[in-house]
Amino acid sequence: MNPLRILLCHNYYQLSGGEDRCYEDEGRLLEKHGHQVFRYECNNDHISGVYQITTAVNALWNRKTVKQIRALIRQHNIDIVHCTNLFPVISPSLYYAAKRETVPVIQSLHNYRLFCANSYFLRDGKVCEDCASKRFAWPAIKHSCYRGSTSGSAVVAGMQALHHGIGSWRNKVSMFIALTEFARQKFIQYGLPADRLAIKPNFIDPLPSPGTGEGNYALFVGRLSPEKGIDLLLSAWQDERCNLPLHIVGDGPLREQVLAAAGRNSRIRYLGAMPPLQVLEAMSHARFLIVPSVWYEGLPRTIVESLAVGTPVLAADIGSLTDLVRNNGGGMRFIAGDVVALSNSAAQLCNDDAKVNQMRIDARHEFMQRYTADANYQTLHSIYRSALTSQPNASAKD
Repeated sequence: MNPLRILLCHNYYQLSGGEDRCYEDEGRLLEKHGHQVFRYECNNDHISGVYQITTAVNALWNRKTVKQIRALIRQHNIDIVHCTNLFPVISPSLYYAAKRETVPVIQSLHNYRLFCANSYFLRDGKVCEDCASKRFAWPAIKHSCYRGSTSGSAVVAGMQALHHGIGSWRNKVSMFIALTEFARQKFIQYGLPADRLAIKPNFIDPLPSPGTGEGNYALFVGRLSPEKGIDLLLSAWQDERCNLPLHIVGDGPLREQVLAAAGRNSRIRYLGAMPPLQVLEAMSHARFLIVPSVWYEGLPRTIVESLAVGTPVLAADIGSLTDLVRNNGGGMRFIAGDVVALSNSAAQLCNDDAKVNQMRIDARHEFMQRYTADANYQTLHSIYRSALTSQPNASAKD
């Protein structure tokens, strides 16, 4: 396949995270392999006051997006449009703009926004799929699932109902990209076409050197929010069988809770948010990484980074994490949501040097087998080729 002219589209999050990084990494990867990459980006930092009304309307259908995307496609003779996150500003109206210009659309799926208002399949600390099979997500509005807002949840529910109803995902997207087999099966379960759902994990480029774990601490890296299992982690570190320090890197709504726990427990150290290179350095020095999530996760970039530097991963046994963290692949899993199980597993890794040393070797091997940039590019190249040769035939919306 000759070099392509690719339009990457992404709505940045207010708190930058792994999905933003993946979008940026894919752009650089494509350019590295000779493709010409153009970008259509926005963020929602400006959303407040009267702008909330405009954003609510745009989340359903953004006329400005349609006009701008069609102009970009024509101006640059775009071959493929590849979307990461479209919510809330860009909106699925982008698909119709691309369709009108007969350009195939790729949609990466890093979360479950198409079927869940908060995108996590999580409510009150437990897995919840109440809305996924409903024509309209009334439970999401009832429970204010989107940012604790009834009106915001209604906007998301409206967006989902509108675009499921008019076939935006069914008819206007040429290929979807899921991060894991677990996620792929969930999307199929709730109505996305299996023949247009490919799997492509995240990757790390350039390849970092393996670390040694000489820092002798456990590490958490991620958003400080309920779905990440922060409460569970802080409770587990009250068990002194694992006498290693716990370093916590990240920011989010539970920041004050983490600070308070660090004030009470000298073995907990809160380091705040860090730039990507510092995060990798912290991982390379850690004895092991902890991923105590209570939701299904997509594919946490932190797991791929940890494997890349040879740092073992201790993760909850839930959702996609069962695909990603394997006993013979530098990982160990514990029963999701179980403080005692997390404490027991952490204590084992704190005190068994031989086991941890072998896991470091296995972790690096796992990365080289599954998550290198070259392997990722070959997969993405294949997905693009499929999209170019098999587009949905539904007519475009005027």
